[in-house]
Amino acid sequence: MSLLVIGTVAFDAIETPFGKTDKIVGGAATFASLAASYFYNKTKIVAVVGDDFPQSFIKDFNNHHIDTEGLQIKAGEKSFFWSGKYHNDMNTRDTLITELNVLADFDPIIPENYQDCEYLMLGNLTPQVQQTVINRLKNRPKMIVMDTMNFWMDIALDDLLATIKMVDLLTINDAEARQLSGEYSLVKAANKILTMGPKYLIIKKGEHGALLFGEGKIFAAPALPLAEVFDPTGAGDTFAGGFIGYMAKIGTVNFNNMKNAIIFGSALASFCVEKFGTEKIVNLSQEEIAARVQEFVSLSKFEIA
Repeated sequence: MSLLVIGTVAFDAIETPFGKTDKIVGGAATFASLAASYFYNKTKIVAVVGDDFPQSFIKDFNNHHIDTEGLQIKAGEKSFFWSGKYHNDMNTRDTLITELNVLADFDPIIPENYQDCEYLMLGNLTPQVQQTVINRLKNRPKMIVMDTMNFWMDIALDDLLATIKMVDLLTINDAEARQLSGEYSLVKAANKILTMGPKYLIIKKGEHGALLFGEGKIFAAPALPLAEVFDPTGAGDTFAGGFIGYMAKIGTVNFNNMKNAIIFGSALASFCVEKFGTEKIVNLSQEEIAARVQEFVSLSKFEIA
């Protein structure tokens, strides 16, 4: 049984108050699959790149036991490229350049040996592409996690709502939860979104942690205070990948396991922001991850006398 990650594998150029980069490897599927691979060694990826994408990074995927048969390489075409500049608060950013390139007509082809998918991570893509992936799987996965963003709420709401009905867990940030639900209170927003189809909802709150809703319960996960945050790009995708990777490792879908999965996902995301792009998360040790998870445990552990 495998974990399938769908999303972008791309180039980013990033500027933050701490520095700037030329083109570096990014993309939702890149961050999510790398994070998932630390917990589950049967991770597979479906994405599209141009022939400008470096073979050395495909080797990095393979070194993480990520199956890249589903990574389409379009000859004579360029990979998706995004450039952005973050403000001083590191929570807001301006998009400087978006070049869809091969992503403009991406058709997600599912290889036959990916049909054993039990866990599906739908990275941020058009809702129609996300639907196509679900429909092309011969058997419904045990767990489907979907990420999306406000852009699709603005231009493709009907398709988005139809896709949300098909998934088990939706992950969005607090502003997107308010926009999707029309409610300011995140508790009211979550209750309304859960009536749209998913059994569970994660609301990401950046430096303030994350909230998990489902089974009539709420879990609040902390964020780890960090002395330096260099680049938040990909942190949400890293979080989602770590989350579903842990769930695939455990093998049982329930609220209690998701509470633990959020902490493991948060730990991976906390590494991601410490360097630009994938630099930090591509070479982590299990010892580093375990120590970081313990920091999260210590952060919120207390006893009432």
